Amino acid sequence: MTSMGPDGDPRPIEHVAIVGTGLIGTSIAMAAARAGCTVSGWDADPEVAARAAARGAMTAVATLDDAVRGADLVIVCTPIDVLAGSVETALAAAPAAIVIDVGSVKTAIVERVAALARPEDLGRFVPSHPMGGTERSGPEHASASVVDGIVWAITPNDATSPESVALVETWIERVGARPVRLEPDRHDRLVAFASHLPQVASTTLMGLAAAEEAGEPEILLLAAGGFRDLTRLAASNASLWSEILLANRDQVAAAIDLYVDRLRALRDEVTGERRADVVRIFEDAKQARLGLATKPTIRSGVAVLQVEIPDEPGALARITAVLGDGAVNIEDLQIVHSPEGGRGTVHVTVAGSVARDAERVLTDGGYDPIRLA
Repeated sequence: MTSMGPDGDPRPIEHVAIVGTGLIGTSIAMAAARAGCTVSGWDADPEVAARAAARGAMTAVATLDDAVRGADLVIVCTPIDVLAGSVETALAAAPAAIVIDVGSVKTAIVERVAALARPEDLGRFVPSHPMGGTERSGPEHASASVVDGIVWAITPNDATSPESVALVETWIERVGARPVRLEPDRHDRLVAFASHLPQVASTTLMGLAAAEEAGEPEILLLAAGGFRDLTRLAASNASLWSEILLANRDQVAAAIDLYVDRLRALRDEVTGERRADVVRIFEDAKQARLGLATKPTIRSGVAVLQVEIPDEPGALARITAVLGDGAVNIEDLQIVHSPEGGRGTVHVTVAGSVARDAERVLTDGGYDPIRLA
């Protein structure tokens, strides 16, 4: 059970231990420190732990036991192939702490921890998955903003104590994320589409272009913003993603099969010159994407404004300042650099109800916005 305060209630989480101080572990450490927690951290590579500590987020210690001693919450952020063993070690080393993991696959981890850990410790294990990160790796790229506003999936099973789940959810909200409960197998099916398939598509497209470049050296010179956006994830950690895909292989395979079916259907519509059907496919996807960008509190939908800006220091700050001074809230923002250099394009997403105001504010600020949607 978790530690109790003097009034008999569960003790709030104040001391957090991070096991594995890569990008996500260090980012969580920074968010925890920002929220006022004391944070200790350990990594199997002392140099990585030292680099994480240099970010000012935590105190690096020499052993896992030292890191978790006195902790209220232990967050295991190790590679997925050793994650279950690390969770079992943390549960044994910190008998008063709640232990969570950040693995992007849950069913296999839950089953493996249940096989390794003592039954009496399983109530303190809360499987989880923060849906944040970047294609970069290493603590030097960490930031507390990685956690800001993200969905943090919580996937308890029958062995997990409700008290532990409640404490973890409260702490997740405290550091700026949004806890969402899912069953482990449902989580794995959903992330196969929302997280794993995008990585597969990005990697495959980049690999295809690289192979074609062998005979067409100009192909990557012609790569525009769309290609760069779609292949950004191809720069992700190869070893990490290999482990993730293999751990969720059945769900990933099913997602790939459905994706291939969609590609073939679109190919058939194009080769059959069925214009209306091609338009419908694009329009349906467009509306779904606009809905994805909409916050739950926005009922009027969103609008996307395209604005050209110079590719120079301060250009992005100026456009956001213009919108801020005009009391226009930015719901989403994307930068597309021109391959020719010297200029770029910003796609600004705003609530549909303020689209005209946003256009006016940008025009008054010297920009020439084009409404895309």
